[in-house]
Amino acid sequence: MVARRGMTGYYQRVAEYFDQDAPDFEARYWGNPILQRIRQAFREEVKRHRFTTALELGCGTGLDLCHFGRIYPERRFFGMDVSPAMVRLARAKVSDHRLSNVEVAQGSVEHVEERFSGQRFDLVYVFFGALNTVENLRGAADMLYRVIAPGGVLVLSVVNRWYVADMLIDLLRGRWAQAWRRLGPVWGGYSPARRLETRCYGPRQVATAFGRKGSLVRRRGFSIAYPPWYRAHWLPRLRRLGRWLWELDGLISRTPLWSCGEYTLYVYRCERVTTVTARTPAGL
Repeated sequence: MVARRGMTGYYQRVAEYFDQDAPDFEARYWGNPILQRIRQAFREEVKRHRFTTALELGCGTGLDLCHFGRIYPERRFFGMDVSPAMVRLARAKVSDHRLSNVEVAQGSVEHVEERFSGQRFDLVYVFFGALNTVENLRGAADMLYRVIAPGGVLVLSVVNRWYVADMLIDLLRGRWAQAWRRLGPVWGGYSPARRLETRCYGPRQVATAFGRKGSLVRRRGFSIAYPPWYRAHWLPRLRRLGRWLWELDGLISRTPLWSCGEYTLYVYRCERVTTVTARTPAGL
């Protein structure tokens, strides 16, 4: 097992949680059409931007690293994950695909500079809930802005704090405590059997962390009307309506209700650093 070098007790617990998820992670993913559709939408957002070097925070088993590494062989990709088991699987996938332009390291966001010493990134992307498991969101933002190149782009997705449809469903079913769980200081994750010390973030919290050093250029909500990934069993019954609900999500994302879904996506552009050249006073 890869050593958990320099990680806090918090990140050790997060790593242990995802170590248990690692063995059947991809099997569960490939059996879930909603996860596949949302992931593809996240990927398309990355492809909208120009870059030569990219960092993925929370790379898991390397699904996206290898996807991008294959279609952009001339670009370099770096992945970081807190789980040693996930990193081991990601490295095996990179080796199987013989991708010399992909590198994977184990650690939390605080270790990016150490693991990829001297490396700057044109683009950073975070898919699904990796930002929900950082110890401090503002600290994570500061770290990512330190390693991104001036004018670089961050494509960030988070598990949303204000998932209105799910809250209403829980209230109608009499699950009062479950309905408000996302609003608490600790969310606890999706599993009813295993607790994960995660937090859900709304637009204001994301803006407080990332808006200080970057400008928001795009935002979108997912699973506002469309079912969340953990209700993929609804799709066969919804049939054609499922496709319409997906399209409806895109329309709602253009309204003030865009942040009412299971996931929210944010695209920030790092403000360019202007170098000021000191002028020598005349006569000196």
